[in-house]
Amino acid sequence: MKKVFLPLSLIALTFGIFSFRNVNTQGFQAAPLNANGPGGGQSGAPGEQNCTSCHNGATQNGANENLLIIQNDIGFGITQYTPGATYTVNLSMASNPAKKGFQVTALNAANAMAGNFVAGANTQLKTATISGGQRKYATHKNTSNTSATQTWNWTWEAPQTEQGPVTFYVATNKANNNGNDNGDVIYLSQHVFTNDNASINETQVENNFAVGYGVEKEELVISFSTLSIAPTSLNLVDLQGKSVWSKKLQNSTVGQNKEFVALPNNIPNGMYVVHFFLGNKAFSAPISIQH
Repeated sequence: MKKVFLPLSLIALTFGIFSFRNVNTQGFQAAPLNANGPGGGQSGAPGEQNCTSCHNGATQNGANENLLIIQNDIGFGITQYTPGATYTVNLSMASNPAKKGFQVTALNAANAMAGNFVAGANTQLKTATISGGQRKYATHKNTSNTSATQTWNWTWEAPQTEQGPVTFYVATNKANNNGNDNGDVIYLSQHVFTNDNASINETQVENNFAVGYGVEKEELVISFSTLSIAPTSLNLVDLQGKSVWSKKLQNSTVGQNKEFVALPNNIPNGMYVVHFFLGNKAFSAPISIQH
């Protein structure tokens, strides 16, 4: 009886283990890598890797795909920062893929962290020690890694003292949502913001041109300076290059000008480019519209 009992027990045990594994693995699908954001050190900044360390895809120039806008406290997009000031960072992908992710850090010329990041509602922060210094990173969350989130937001606290140009290193992932790490496209870009220490004169109208969006009145706020009196107009263009709205404005006056332009309420939320015309001169700036 013992010779018969032992083999039957082993058979029953083996069948039980097989059945248990079959029940637990049936229908299982691996979750996409880093759905809740990668660890720090994947932004493509000096001394770092990028998203291809986990995603089996190619890197591309993200100059046209990664849309980074930094706005001051009244909603103007800036190209120069003021030491100690606080800004809102907006990042979106022009293609807005079904599945996506990102990581961003900000470094000075010595490749040290420039200022500080504070997470927003749809972002989170990660850290990493690179070349002996700690860097901070903004990245997506598992609730903001789809096209339902058009723009990621977080706060940048600029360095308390002048540090010269600050470069934002951006890595985004255009994922194909196939449940594994194959076939994704990684976009890398760099966005430089200089210190706001230059005076404005008549040859620097471009540096004094700014566009903001006022949420309460749903209007554009256009600021510029000029030494001439000239007709002005604007053209609002979407990210596919299509004009969605245009308007002739009043003539400029000598000195500092500010125009408040009410927008139609049927313009969808999203990222746009404002093309502003002052006589025969043209200026452009990105804008984020959120009703």
